Amino acid sequence: MSLNRYVLLGRSGLRVSPISLGTMTFGNEWGWGAARDSARRIFDTYIDVGGNFVDSANLYTNGTSETWLGEFMKESGRRDKLVVATKYTYNADPGDPNAGGNQRKSLLRTLETSLKRLQTDYIDLYYLHSWDRMTPAEEVMRTMDDAVRAGKIRYVGLSDTPAWYAARAQTLAQWRGFEPVAAMQVEYSLIERNAELEFADLAVELGMGLVAWSPLAMGLLSGKYKPSEAGPNAKFGEGRLQVTSAGGNPPPGFDKLGARNFAIVAELEKVAREAGVSMAQAALNWLYGKRGMASILVGATKPEQLTDSLGALDFSLSDEHRARLDAASAPPSPLPFPYYFYTDVQQARITGGVEVEAHAPRYALPAVVRPAQAD
Repeated sequence: MSLNRYVLLGRSGLRVSPISLGTMTFGNEWGWGAARDSARRIFDTYIDVGGNFVDSANLYTNGTSETWLGEFMKESGRRDKLVVATKYTYNADPGDPNAGGNQRKSLLRTLETSLKRLQTDYIDLYYLHSWDRMTPAEEVMRTMDDAVRAGKIRYVGLSDTPAWYAARAQTLAQWRGFEPVAAMQVEYSLIERNAELEFADLAVELGMGLVAWSPLAMGLLSGKYKPSEAGPNAKFGEGRLQVTSAGGNPPPGFDKLGARNFAIVAELEKVAREAGVSMAQAALNWLYGKRGMASILVGATKPEQLTDSLGALDFSLSDEHRARLDAASAPPSPLPFPYYFYTDVQQARITGGVEVEAHAPRYALPAVVRPAQAD
């Protein structure tokens, strides 16, 4: 097992590991996560095999994630060998409307706080964490560029923004000579494939490397949940999914324990068994083969969990296994408007049924499950 191989992040020249270390599990303030000793072992395990891409955010575990990461980097003496990413948007001072959001004041304030916690004078990749529905892309990209010119950040990233907003931000950067967006972080897994509707093509066309978060669907695809051993209503102990759902009203997209998802897990279990790999490795290997993917964010609460995930790219799933996972996780039919206009069936009506080869990579949409008569 080794991560001594790297990929370029988007159209930048920055070399990053294809598996990145997510540190949202560093600390137990949210009811799930790793104690400091375990977090340190996870960090050491990752960098000892050559991993160089580490991800955090200003409010992960209420700031503990950045604080511990800064301490671990200092103690290891490897700061300059790492590509450190963190994010801003969320409010750490309730009652102050400018302590959160994407505006210049929030960005610069949060950036200074993150630099102190991380015990560094620069951040390699700085993300806008989530679209605030207010701040113009012009303000975000100009402020990011100012921070690049000041030497406080090296590269720019976006996370959890609409595709149109990311496209506008990148176009502004190209037009005005701002530092371009190098990375686009999105939720992407066998369970959540909506990134294929817009973001995969966005990444390829506009030069943003996709960085997938929650690639194991908050642990659902990790191997902890096996329908062959217990039904979908079984209790699997305490974990992030249970803690998040405990209030009875989890955030949209966080309620993963449903019948459709367990059907996907069941097929994943079969494929992993046939391939002779773990369920987590099969899920991550399938994901890394997707269009536009640069790096997969993997978190862990135990070092052995990370060790298993780090072996996910040491083999190749067969075409048959990939096709079975594609089919099991396909979005329901029909695709939402306007995407059903772009399916192969509709394209045949445009080209008169003639196969046309394009010079550029073809736009891609996820396969869909639809009745036989639809064709």
